[in-house]
Amino acid sequence: MSVLRLLLREIQFRKLNFLMGLVSVVAAVALPVALLTMCEASNREITRLMRNLGFNLIIVPADTNMSDFWDRSYADKTMPEEYVSRLSKSKTLLIQHLVARLQQRIEWRGRKVLLTGVLPEIPMEQGGAKKAPMGFQIPEGQAVLGHELANSTGLKAGDALPIAVGGRTQRYKIKEVLREQGSLDDIRILLHLHDAQALLAMPGRVTDIQALSCYCQGYDIANLRADLAREFPDTRVSELRTQYLVRAETRATIERYAAFLIPAVLAICAVWVGLLTLGNVRERRAEIGILRAMGVSSAKVAALFLGKAILLGVAGAALGFPLGTWVALHFGPSVFPVTSAKFEPLLPLLWQALIGAPLLCAIASYLPAMVAVTQDPAAVLREE
Repeated sequence: MSVLRLLLREIQFRKLNFLMGLVSVVAAVALPVALLTMCEASNREITRLMRNLGFNLIIVPADTNMSDFWDRSYADKTMPEEYVSRLSKSKTLLIQHLVARLQQRIEWRGRKVLLTGVLPEIPMEQGGAKKAPMGFQIPEGQAVLGHELANSTGLKAGDALPIAVGGRTQRYKIKEVLREQGSLDDIRILLHLHDAQALLAMPGRVTDIQALSCYCQGYDIANLRADLAREFPDTRVSELRTQYLVRAETRATIERYAAFLIPAVLAICAVWVGLLTLGNVRERRAEIGILRAMGVSSAKVAALFLGKAILLGVAGAALGFPLGTWVALHFGPSVFPVTSAKFEPLLPLLWQALIGAPLLCAIASYLPAMVAVTQDPAAVLREE
């Protein structure tokens, strides 16, 4: 009788044993598939949420007095606006989300406010998927008003906002009023960069460029400073360390969690499959002894157990991948609502499961199979 027929008959005779093994393999495949699919979503979710912390790099003219900069929150020097477009074309700087600003303190309605002109984000031109823009998107002729300024003056969205600087008066339409931020944004008036340049009589000038770091493979702030000094020697970059550390440490925590949990699940399921196979060997000692006494080779006996393990692996992968994907797609959007629309199956995991699950089962069943083929058939039959 062929090994395949023996295998099919053994499965038919011991349905419960095969079913228990199948459940363990399905779990061994479904749980990592669900976790990896949700980890992919969590990375997107963390990226989006961490991005909301704001920019973590600021580029200013090289001769900026940084003590004064941190004291009043803007540079006392300016640089050409064209730098932001030149930065976006750089092939070496690993940064993204470039936003140029022009900032000055002005007198408005008897108080000091921070007038900020913002240029809509210019994306980096090196490859990569298109990202949602950061920073304020303010059309020319409109303004965004800080919460405290609006609250103290009664101004609201849609109202006219006259601003006088150096004898020049311009009127803007309030696009929106910011929610309370608990920061300088509460006393900030935001305009399109070109409107602010015209109002302040500083055409083509900016005080700083905000950006988001894209550090990877050992590329850190030191590398960025060296590259920036090479391409833009009259600028300097400062890193807002808190935002950077929060992003980096959050991502590392998620990666460590997945790196621990997935191998633990696989190890537990592999031990379970191995114990089931060992139990199967013990149950069938007499049968194995008879087969060996009838001349069935050790290779065929080993193939019987390893073949069953491989069949379990293939069936478990075929059932576990859709189950794990369904779990991730069904429960994931409620766990990660920000990126819920981007949940999708990770198809490469299907091929990894179809290869990895049979291999894992075969490895787990190897020692029990060796126990089966090394038994002395005469000693087994004498005991039975």
